[in-house]
Amino acid sequence: MGEGRGNNKIMRPGDWPFFCLALALVAYLAAWSWQQDGATRVRVYQEGKIFAEVDLSAERKLQVAGPLGMTSIEIKAGRVRISADPSPRQYCVRMGWLDQAGQMAICLPNRISIELLGARPHDFDSLSY
Repeated sequence: MGEGRGNNKIMRPGDWPFFCLALALVAYLAAWSWQQDGATRVRVYQEGKIFAEVDLSAERKLQVAGPLGMTSIEIKAGRVRISADPSPRQYCVRMGWLDQAGQMAICLPNRISIELLGARPHDFDSLSY
């Protein structure tokens, strides 16, 4: 009756090194897949068309006209933000400073957006995840 109980172990001593190696590999791949490049340029869109592409190393302020009025874009110290916009809810202004390649801020009612670009192009977007 009591025979065979000790042989029903899920993990045997030889399984532990393999399990630890697999766990370390999964942790490494998760960290590697989520890293983002720092941005080098910002592309400004006006009504879906490229308005300007600016290097982030220069300190600048841009004014872009949209259907509701002027949108102000500020570039400073390798990052960018939309500092003012006439849109009612101010979502794009609330995004704050952006500095990673692939980040975007969109002022939909005023049809102005910014996209940060890195040294290498991305072959994916947020829907790829």
